[in-house]
Amino acid sequence: MEIVLIVAGLMLAVAAALTLIRIVRGPGPADRVVATDVLIAVVAGSLVVEAAINRHSYTIPVVLVLSLLAFAGTVAVARFVAAREGVVGSGPDDVDGLEGDAPGKDPDAPSAAEVDEQEDRP
Repeated sequence: MEIVLIVAGLMLAVAAALTLIRIVRGPGPADRVVATDVLIAVVAGSLVVEAAINRHSYTIPVVLVLSLLAFAGTVAVARFVAAREGVVGSGPDDVDGLEGDAPGKDPDAPSAAEVDEQEDRP
């Protein structure tokens, strides 16, 4: 059992080193975000291996919180990058960046901009 844990630890160390190389080299922000997410998963795996070696369960809540924070951070960065590149719509009426294709929306109904423009007129 110890040999398996040592081999797992070595594989996690190699994965962490390769992930750090990807974070440094890039080439883009999306690659760095994915590499950071993988690095956090490697750290979580390392904590689990450490818990198995020392035969305790104190680190399981730490791993769960770390995983949730990694997920939330990845989603936040993905939304930021998507909004910066104009992929994400501006609201519920603007699904996938296309005006008027929201489910249940009447295609002949005026858009929110048209309604605001009509309300501004005397």
